[in-house]
Amino acid sequence: MEAPLLSVVVPVLDEAGVLPRLVEAVEAAAAPTGCRLEIVFVDDGSTDGSAAILDDLARGAPHRRVVHLSRNFGHQAAVQAGLRYATGEAAVVMDADLQDDPAALADMVERWREGYAVVYAIRVGRKEGRLKRAMFLAFYRILDAVSLVPIPRDAGNFGLLDRRVVAVLDRLPEVRRYLPGLRAWAGFRQVGIPVERGERYDGRPRVSWLGLVRLAREAVFSFSALPLTIFYGIAVLAILAFLGLAGFTLYHKIFTGLAIPGWTSIITTACFFGGLNALGIGILGEYVLRIWDQVRARPAWLVDRTVNVPGDRPGQG
Repeated sequence: MEAPLLSVVVPVLDEAGVLPRLVEAVEAAAAPTGCRLEIVFVDDGSTDGSAAILDDLARGAPHRRVVHLSRNFGHQAAVQAGLRYATGEAAVVMDADLQDDPAALADMVERWREGYAVVYAIRVGRKEGRLKRAMFLAFYRILDAVSLVPIPRDAGNFGLLDRRVVAVLDRLPEVRRYLPGLRAWAGFRQVGIPVERGERYDGRPRVSWLGLVRLAREAVFSFSALPLTIFYGIAVLAILAFLGLAGFTLYHKIFTGLAIPGWTSIITTACFFGGLNALGIGILGEYVLRIWDQVRARPAWLVDRTVNVPGDRPGQG
């Protein structure tokens, strides 16, 4: 019987300094698995020469495939595009910066052969500073607590997906995606394995603080109704504050006849709850924006050209 084909999907954005080393590491790690290998690189609008390097790496190596997107569509869109072009019986999603250790491929394939449809990496031994590690720790636990679907803690994109799972995720129509959440939502038989989180090859963070906040916001709004539910509690709090202030005013009006001091504090309280109302409108706007993106049905990504892809067909998602 022919050995199964393993697809390794790698989104790339301005990683020119590590790509040759990454290819060597992935191919060396995949060799002991006994699987045939294809590497699907997705160039997400790189501007540092990564596109030319990927084309050079693919030249004369048909198992190295390159999908060039027409511009930068974002990490999750690039992952989605890579999974669309992956043809293996199993697909591994990993980052290009060597923080995802290619050596974990053998363990993932072994668990896949044991019958698991999803094998995700549980990140251990993170190399970021204390503040960022604490933020990641808090984010995954808060997301797990508020999510409508249990999402494994400390599990990012790095993981193996069986072809059945890839097909399910590819058919999902939603435009805004958070792969760890969708992977958990899909179900099937899943298992996590601890994988030490490496340090970036250049020592610089790949994602800014603002980018991390955006990703966290996407995860929470996509898999939890908590932001909306919170405003039930805020509404109760506002009613209690109103009743307290109204009772205080009426008491002095009826029983003491004294002028009511403290209107500044009352106005401040009103401004505070007005701010909460504005926050509520903003949260509603987040959900409305997601509905609007879905209704517009614009593709999440567009392909400019491909290398070593059968038919060399452009596509969109």
